[in-house]
Amino acid sequence: MTAQSQIYAGAFADPVFEGQSVFRTLMDGFARPGTIGRLATAVSPPAPLGKASGAVALTLCDHDTPVWLSPALSKSAVPQWIAFHTGAGVTEIKDEARFAFVEKGAAVPGFDQFALGTQEYPDRSTTLVIEVEALKGGQPLIARGPGIRSEVVIAPNGLPDVFLDFWTANQAIFPRGIDLILTARDAVLCLPRTTKLEWE
Repeated sequence: MTAQSQIYAGAFADPVFEGQSVFRTLMDGFARPGTIGRLATAVSPPAPLGKASGAVALTLCDHDTPVWLSPALSKSAVPQWIAFHTGAGVTEIKDEARFAFVEKGAAVPGFDQFALGTQEYPDRSTTLVIEVEALKGGQPLIARGPGIRSEVVIAPNGLPDVFLDFWTANQAIFPRGIDLILTARDAVLCLPRTTKLEWE
């Protein structure tokens, strides 16, 4: 497949049904942080954007949501793919982005580089979508907070070493802060800013 044809292919076969399905899975994930949701869709975005991250982009991005992409994503066919299928434009300024995407294995910027919202409008923040190696098999973290009965253990594989430092600082500025979607293959794990994490 040529780079040009990659731009036009690989989106939802049934945009309404698949978009609603992915949106419902994401909303369930944010309502119950730490649970792994499976996306029933055959999305195939241009490399190096992963399948689940591509489905998130198709579902949440539109012409009113500037998108920031990691360097490797921005140099690929991904910006044109997102623009064609969603109408969303790409920004190089992190704190202007409503959504930000980082592919598997890439360096993750500090969360405080993105839009954190304000005390009056905490929803005016960036949702960060990070692809990891897997959503299981990593160093266990204990998650607590709204939507979690007592506690739940998560163990994403492929998080940066500084992840917990980033997240603890993010959680400390509530109600401001980013929300996070971790993706791997066809699965997602959502972490709203209300979730507290610590190593098991």
